[in-house]
Amino acid sequence: VQLQACGGGLVEAGGSLRLSCAASGGAFRTYTMGWFRQAPGKEREFVAVIHRSAGNTAYVDSVKGRFTISRDNAKNTVYLQMNKLKPEDTAIYYCAARGGLIASQLLDIKTPHYWGQGTQVTVSS
Repeated sequence: VQLQACGGGLVEAGGSLRLSCAASGGAFRTYTMGWFRQAPGKEREFVAVIHRSAGNTAYVDSVKGRFTISRDNAKNTVYLQMNKLKPEDTAIYYCAARGGLIASQLLDIKTPHYWGQGTQVTVSS
């Protein structure tokens, strides 16, 4: 599976961005999809995950109520809508995929099978 992320950019604090990650080369609807981010000097961290059925999602506490993950299985694409952005959201954002997870195993996305390339998100204060 190849993952291609896009949609990053420079935005002022309080603004919004929508990231997209298009998948190819695999059965997208069978993969649980996630977003991660890595800020300068920090380790990569989990941000959000959506089950292959799109019925279950989970978020890191710092983005709850501001970010929304969704997917369109017909377009082989997962999205991350980011609202009320803060300077501390500045990072390179990565999408990831893992197959074979049931709904109760959502957080196993933290060890994905596939990574996409990153897209830079910069939030100015």
